[in-house]
Amino acid sequence: MANCNRCNVPLDEGESYNFHGETLCEDCYMNLTNPPKACDPLAVASALSVRKQLGQSGDEGLTEQQKKIYHQIQKTGRITRHELEAALNLKPAVLEAEFAVLRHCELIRAHREENGAVYLTLW
Repeated sequence: MANCNRCNVPLDEGESYNFHGETLCEDCYMNLTNPPKACDPLAVASALSVRKQLGQSGDEGLTEQQKKIYHQIQKTGRITRHELEAALNLKPAVLEAEFAVLRHCELIRAHREENGAVYLTLW
C-alpha cells in the first residue's frame, strides 16, 4: 500500500495517479491538473444552487478545514492570506483551493483596501 506524495493519505491498489513521477490521491491529482478558480461564475451558480437545495447556510456542509478558515475570518473580521496561513498552519496552495470553494459558496471574499492590502472577509 502506498501513500499520496502530497497529503500522505493511504492509497489502495489501483486508486492512485502518477503525475510527473509522484503518486497522488484523486483529490491531489485533480487540484494539480485542474485547480479550483475563485472567479468561476458557473461554479458559484452551482455551489449556491446545491447549498439552497440542501438548506445549508453559514458553515453547514463545509469540511473541517473550510470551517476553520470560515471561523477564523469570522473571529478576526478581516485577515490577510499570509496571516491566515500562519494562524491555521496552512500551505498557500491549500488555502488557495479552499478559498475558491468558500468563494463559490459566497461565504468569504477578498477585499482590497485603499492602502493596497488584500484582506479576506466574510461575504
